[in-house]
Amino acid sequence: MGVQTAAPEHPKRRRSKRPGYVIAILVNIALLVVANSILEWNVLPFLTQDFTRVLALLNVSLSATIAANLAFLFFDPDWFTGLCGMVLAAIGIAVGVLFLAVFPFDFSAYSFDWALVAKVLIILGIVGTSIGFIAETVKLLRALARRP
Repeated sequence: MGVQTAAPEHPKRRRSKRPGYVIAILVNIALLVVANSILEWNVLPFLTQDFTRVLALLNVSLSATIAANLAFLFFDPDWFTGLCGMVLAAIGIAVGVLFLAVFPFDFSAYSFDWALVAKVLIILGIVGTSIGFIAETVKLLRALARRP
């Protein structure tokens, strides 16, 4: 069985994805604003000043996601979105690992063990993002294999 080449992407397909890219850009801009203001707002009493230790990498992750989605508005072949997805997932894994290492939360005021819940959720996020990394790698490899 020979290698099949994919038909060129139809312009309507890219146009149909654009609203999703725009929404992703807007959501990540909002997250940047929230992440960089949340300590000043003093609305999460369990968030400690150690949050500033993860903020730089979190900003890199959010900014990279914004940049990738801006690029996707104009250029979104599968190989490119797969490659960008791999990079974004790798950054996301690093953010999760840093959150776990720094753990900028203090749940000592609560009788329930919210620290355990938060750690389990962070670990699940790392695992899920790792699966996403694998999926994006497969997407990239399949797209490259289809190229003439």
